[in-house]
Amino acid sequence: MFANSNGHTKLSTPEATKLSLVKNLPEEKITEKSLGSFSLTLAEQLLQIILSPAWLESAAFSQFIQKFQQKTEIKHQLETGISLLLLDAENLKLDVNSELFLASVCKYPLQFKMAFANWRNPSIGKQDIELYNRGYQLVHVPEGKDSADAKMIAFGACVSRSYPTVKEILVCSNDGILIHLCNELQNQGLIVYWVRRQGQTLHIENRNTGKLTHYSLAMATEVPSFEKVVEQIQDLIKNEQDSINTRLHSLATIANLFQERSNINNKFNPQQPEIEEIIPIIDDPSAQSIQEKEKEDSAEILNEKILNKLLLKIIQDIQIKSPQTKLSVSKLGSELRKITGESPNSIIKKLKLGSNFTKYLESSPTFRLKMSGKECEVIPLLSE
Repeated sequence: MFANSNGHTKLSTPEATKLSLVKNLPEEKITEKSLGSFSLTLAEQLLQIILSPAWLESAAFSQFIQKFQQKTEIKHQLETGISLLLLDAENLKLDVNSELFLASVCKYPLQFKMAFANWRNPSIGKQDIELYNRGYQLVHVPEGKDSADAKMIAFGACVSRSYPTVKEILVCSNDGILIHLCNELQNQGLIVYWVRRQGQTLHIENRNTGKLTHYSLAMATEVPSFEKVVEQIQDLIKNEQDSINTRLHSLATIANLFQERSNINNKFNPQQPEIEEIIPIIDDPSAQSIQEKEKEDSAEILNEKILNKLLLKIIQDIQIKSPQTKLSVSKLGSELRKITGESPNSIIKKLKLGSNFTKYLESSPTFRLKMSGKECEVIPLLSE
């Protein structure tokens, strides 16, 4: 193939001859086969031109790609949609955090922000510089009451023409007249949020659903609903209860360890019986006799037989001292602990005679328990 001075591609001599012959043939002689061959040849030549390095690197190809990307982006925006914010800067001020929260409320990305005010008004200060630096389009209105509101309403009435991809609009103003704009935008099929300020709180009302969302300007966070507050309080109470239970469990573990260590110390360094012996009843010979017998029987209890013998001796000594006394399980256990330095339950568990002292006495053939008021009286059945 050859290229002429204008940059257009020319056919080679054989191909040109073939094309000339096809053109000169009578209509009745142009067969389907010859037309098919000609179409195939022309398609191959067009593909060679389009895929040639010169065409791929040409300015025309770059312009084609840019237009294609622009159309694709516009189509994507039409399918996904955007959000738009209208701000009456004369009676409502939005900081960066408030603006970010409003953007999070919207379903679609916040693409355009417009602020309306008489920017010559000294009461506005430097809001125009701040808002402009944050990407707002500033719309100036002449001085006059509700001038910014009127401009917002006029703009909002035809917002779909200027921004065909808009799906949601944030109308930020404390003026009640803006309800007319909200209604008009709803009639255009848009999702409308009316943003107003009360004290240190922003009230965001979804005009389509009636849902209210509150934002604290002082704390820069969303104000939770009553249900969420109750739920958070319940979570705090539950966490505190779990913490208290954990501490109580740790305290009980420490107490058990302390008790076990105390029992071990009393076992290998039995000072408790010696303290009891320091306070003898000198005027009572029977009391001296009991203390001497307790000292004799203070050896370690090695089996059930020794335990029963010691218990019977304790019962016998107490009956000798006070025949009318009814010996309860707790009293018998206290006397046993004075002698051995160990709790009755520890002795029973050590000898593997049961889970506690009371159950051992109930199952022992040597003793019988009898209810006496709120206490169980211990009665010996056999004498040693």
